[in-house]
Amino acid sequence: MKTIWKKMLSVALAVSMTAMAAGCGSSSKESSSASSSGDAGNEVIIGQSSWIGFAPFYIAEDKGFFKDHGVNVKIQSIESKADSKSALAANKIQGVSTTADTHVVNASAGIDIAQVLALDTSSGGDGIIAKKEYPTIESLKGKKIALDTTGGADFFWFQYLLHQKGMSLKDFDVQNMAAGDAGAAFISGKVDAAITWQPWLSKAANTDFGHTIMDSKQTPGIIVDTFAMRKDFIEAHPDAVKGIVAAWYDSINFLKEHPDEATEILAKHLGEKPENVKKELNDVTFYDEAGNKAYFGTKDNPGEFYKVVKMASDLWVELKLIDKPVDPNSVIDGSFL
Repeated sequence: MKTIWKKMLSVALAVSMTAMAAGCGSSSKESSSASSSGDAGNEVIIGQSSWIGFAPFYIAEDKGFFKDHGVNVKIQSIESKADSKSALAANKIQGVSTTADTHVVNASAGIDIAQVLALDTSSGGDGIIAKKEYPTIESLKGKKIALDTTGGADFFWFQYLLHQKGMSLKDFDVQNMAAGDAGAAFISGKVDAAITWQPWLSKAANTDFGHTIMDSKQTPGIIVDTFAMRKDFIEAHPDAVKGIVAAWYDSINFLKEHPDEATEILAKHLGEKPENVKKELNDVTFYDEAGNKAYFGTKDNPGEFYKVVKMASDLWVELKLIDKPVDPNSVIDGSFL
């Protein structure tokens, strides 16, 4: 494993990245309430998109787990990473759920945050789909592949795989498009392969010409979603942070013990049918208390999380997505687990 990490850090890539746009639609009222949040009577606003990996927080909201632990949380739906970034910077939200590599980008931009909780890892939800005549990544050399090169989980994951193989994006005819569009482009026969997510992996399998070369089930802990909060909030309201973490654990336990009711809650908030949510749950592995402690590790024996964050930092510097590296110790705080 050590050899892989050293190899990953040694490969330089030359890719032009698109800057993240700013802007957020949060109201001044939210900003005002956020500035005084942290006690049980005040609102703590956390942002997240409609990704299944973040959805257990809705269980904590509906079942009262946040309040059980003395914290009044409002979940704000923010689909755009650029919007959540600017909302966090402006203190319109105090915490956000997103990928670990995105937190690295935010920290490098000067937003003083710490990841306090691991939420989930993709375990089959992301993958590489290709025409059946291409069985491996190496066999796609010179072929037309669809990929979102502006960043994000699938871009990060694909770069991880390429580093392992001593390859780079220069080895392919890359077509830049969002992950969903990439999947659609493959299904319509416009590209030879696509790096995308569900449901496009399943749709590719249902064609007579497509298959999945590999998916994220083979790389647990690489595409990982975490929850981060502003450090000024953490310092001022440690009990609130502890309450949010405890509420997440309660939600994961509830999902295990009452799957049908939990699925109904998730489906309501995600605007999907329960049967579809059940399928999506198979593509992620949630971090419970034991999983978090193992992934974070200890001060004397740091877990795999630190390696993933360092890898993200080194990769984004190489690709010029960020100007300076981010020390994993500065953006990881496992004291609330």
